[in-house]
Amino acid sequence: MHRLISLRSKSNSLKSLFNPLKSPQKHSISADGRFSSEAQRESIEYDVVIVGAGPAGLSAAIRLKQLCSEKDVDLSVCVVEKGPEVGAHILSGNVFEPRALDELLPRWKEEEAPVNVPVSSDKFWFLTKDRAFSLPCPFDNKGNYVISLSQLVRWMGIKAEEFGVEIYPGFAASEILYDANDSVVGIGTNDMGIAKDGSKKDTFQRGVELKGRVTLLAEGCRGSLSEKLVKKYKLREKGHAQHQTYALGIKEVWEIDESKHKPGAVLHTLGWPLDQKTYGGSFLYHMKDRQLSIGLVVALNYHNPYLNPYEEFQKFKHHPAIRPLLEGGTVIQYGARTLNEGGIQSIPYPVFPGGAIIGCSAGFLNVPKIKGTHTAMKSGMLAAEAAFGSLREGTSLESYWETLRSSWIWDELHRARNYRPAFEYGIIPGMAFSSLEHYILKGRSPFTLKHGKPDHEATNTARLHSPIEYPKPDGVLSFDVPTSLHRSNTNHNHDQPAHLRLKDPKIPETINLPEYAGPESRYCPARVYEYVSDENNQLKLHINAQNCLHCKACDIKDPKSKH
Repeated sequence: MHRLISLRSKSNSLKSLFNPLKSPQKHSISADGRFSSEAQRESIEYDVVIVGAGPAGLSAAIRLKQLCSEKDVDLSVCVVEKGPEVGAHILSGNVFEPRALDELLPRWKEEEAPVNVPVSSDKFWFLTKDRAFSLPCPFDNKGNYVISLSQLVRWMGIKAEEFGVEIYPGFAASEILYDANDSVVGIGTNDMGIAKDGSKKDTFQRGVELKGRVTLLAEGCRGSLSEKLVKKYKLREKGHAQHQTYALGIKEVWEIDESKHKPGAVLHTLGWPLDQKTYGGSFLYHMKDRQLSIGLVVALNYHNPYLNPYEEFQKFKHHPAIRPLLEGGTVIQYGARTLNEGGIQSIPYPVFPGGAIIGCSAGFLNVPKIKGTHTAMKSGMLAAEAAFGSLREGTSLESYWETLRSSWIWDELHRARNYRPAFEYGIIPGMAFSSLEHYILKGRSPFTLKHGKPDHEATNTARLHSPIEYPKPDGVLSFDVPTSLHRSNTNHNHDQPAHLRLKDPKIPETINLPEYAGPESRYCPARVYEYVSDENNQLKLHINAQNCLHCKACDIKDPKSKH
């Protein structure tokens, strides 16, 4: 128990640096991350700074310390995590392939990793409005486990600390730091104690520089710092990658009746409630302790601006084949996240001057498997080995790209490369091609399909579609957004600057509302964006930033990419 507490309280040592009575360090950084002579802030130096305490970031940290032990050297490794504790921003419910964990920590079973519910059944259904048709299951989950990913990450955090990694939860990396040669030299954390109007409160404390000889970004899907570096260093062009394509996953964790609970049971579906042109599907995973993880994944290249992913999920739970499982149960958690679905075609060159991008920030999700944890972990391990070599053995950090392309990650994603783009032609053609690819060609097609338009360009104007009338929530199986937000443990201080900003404040009223019927009021699963009437009875966009789940859907799906 004391180890779990240490992960929550370790940030106190970082907080101790926010002391105005202490002498400032000699370096200071301007708002854009450049060295300047303005008000100084504290600086801590490490050999390696890792942003994000998820599977990729913690795997990298552990592997670095393992190499230090093997080579009898010492490197300082720091992991900074925006969540208040390790695992706080990770939703429970995951079918986990242990391949990377076997390589990283071979004794994970003896060391009581929370990976102990093997997949007991694996079903795949095609849904119509009233029926479920069983199909051959393509997922091959034999040897995999149904887990709580947040619990696994907490356990990995404990192991990392045992290896000597310093983990600081509760501190968001807000900027990249550069040296005079335009190489990355670390990150800066947010200033604290700033009021909503931008003024400094009595509790104001300057952010901190975490400077590293190598910086690894493991922010997860659509990481803001990673995206900036991809653009700055033209990494997508350097890797000859296509644009990334995404999906929005909306998930609940239920506690269901014991007589209905089947630990390890796995179900995936395609079809209803989504239309024939929209790619997506559902999942149901029976975890331990009568818990069930249920969700709907909707590809964000959908065309109809009236489609509401949150309401589609609420409707899905009323299907005759799903409803009986949930009846009598209780929802205990709600959340939403975006997923990378571009596959191997969309992976940017992952190395930049001074560091590398790992995990879902780069996009290693295997779409037909619906799994990315094992590939994210392996990418972190490979980046750690490249970082260690560059720091101690004089090799190039770019060896990460070389080892990545020769690893089982690349082989796996290459075989899976054509599944997602096949569904550009609709659900039925996509299923037919995927069956051919899976059962006959086995991923050895002589061609590689390309993705269609970027997600934000795929949205049609409203005049091409009719509004969708969704049923009212019954408060038993389906719920309104405020009720779900209460279950998400979303906690934003109201008196702080909004983290959501519009590039052009005129776009919502001049383009989004008249041309697309205000799609931001529907694609957001937390009702952050609402159109409300002003004193002149004109609709204006109102932003409820305190509702935000940090799913990144608005940054991806908005027709004019205004965020």
